[in-house]
Amino acid sequence: MPQSDLPAALRALSEGGVEFVVVGGLAAVLNGAPVNTFDLDIVPARNEENISRLLRVLDGLDAVYRMQRERRLKPNASHLSSPGHHNLITNCGPLDVLGTIGRGLGYEDLLPHTTEMEVGGGVRVQVLDLAMIVALKEELAGEKDLAVLPILRRTLEEKRRGGG
Repeated sequence: MPQSDLPAALRALSEGGVEFVVVGGLAAVLNGAPVNTFDLDIVPARNEENISRLLRVLDGLDAVYRMQRERRLKPNASHLSSPGHHNLITNCGPLDVLGTIGRGLGYEDLLPHTTEMEVGGGVRVQVLDLAMIVALKEELAGEKDLAVLPILRRTLEEKRRGGG
């Protein structure tokens, strides 16, 4: 498995002109939560132009589906235009491209709940805010979601009190 270089993946997406929102563990980290993450989760805009840009970037990152990686199956436009989840491995590490999250929330639904952040080297991306991350984790209520919720809630409470 390649070493994760999430900043390089974010740079490639940004420089490729892809419209996307960072969600999941990295969004929590960027919002100040003391958690670990090893992959990048994004929700891209699913219009034709953006999917085309995303495909070019994914090709440059040598992205293939993680399941049966030896078959080197690559996503195509119809895959990425769907609301489904695409668990990929790239030369920068794991990248999950999510058509929607929660109860069918897509890129346009998430934008009002984002903050633009610099993630290093002048790269600026839209990151899902911590309140929305908490709401989504509460809604999903999976084992991993429930395990991280106390940390996310505490971080959100500290941020609201002005402590970070």
